Amino acid sequence: MTSSNDVAPIRREPPTFRRLSVIRVQTITPYLSRVRLGGEALEGFVIEAPASSVRLLLPPAPDQSLVVPTWNGNEFLFDDGSRPSIRTFTPLESEPDSIALDIVHHQGGVVSDWVQAVKPGGEAAISGPGRGYSVDQNAAAFVIGGDETAMPAIGQLLAEIPPHVATDTIIEVRDPAATVPLPESESRMLSWVVRPDGQSPGTSLERQLRKTETPPGVKVWVAGEAASMHRIRKFYFDERGLERRDVTVRGYWKHGR
Repeated sequence: MTSSNDVAPIRREPPTFRRLSVIRVQTITPYLSRVRLGGEALEGFVIEAPASSVRLLLPPAPDQSLVVPTWNGNEFLFDDGSRPSIRTFTPLESEPDSIALDIVHHQGGVVSDWVQAVKPGGEAAISGPGRGYSVDQNAAAFVIGGDETAMPAIGQLLAEIPPHVATDTIIEVRDPAATVPLPESESRMLSWVVRPDGQSPGTSLERQLRKTETPPGVKVWVAGEAASMHRIRKFYFDERGLERRDVTVRGYWKHGR
């Protein structure tokens, strides 16, 4: 007899994967590559909100064909029960027949290894879009934070925030050469924080956010390494006492995985 505790939860099935091919790969910084994917399968694909997401599916190996897994009610799996290589990214832009993704290079990372080796014509697929962020046009101020993986989303948020609204943006990078251009205005303060060698990802970001004021009416959006995001979330709720409706903190990746 099977108890209810032994039954895997049923989750809503994500959007179907769309098979695409690599159009080109660009080097943006020594630590960041931009891949543009295209194909007829993008017909009808629309991104409506900034900081939205897509799942990126890769072939099992560089010399193998793309295989689309099956949704089992809880996760995507191949027929043999193994898990596919799927990662989540913020799409920079979506055109009728192409989409661009910025991929940060992580040593040993499945997708970073792929993007540094793939050639035009290589296979991939995306599923989405996932949830975005609705920018409150009436907010008194914003605090925006993240690491290199959050730069595409941060750029989109800054483009949506009214230029006259006071905005503190803090971004942690591994090296000054990892910075990218972002929307500017006289009401915005942008701080690039370089993470010292050997320091856990997100530590410098957290330290700087603790020094940043959160005036009445502020909205907070932060994304990056999962463990540091857990600490930052607790800081805003437990120490600053901000309301949950005013704080969005998202874990984008896990250090060591």
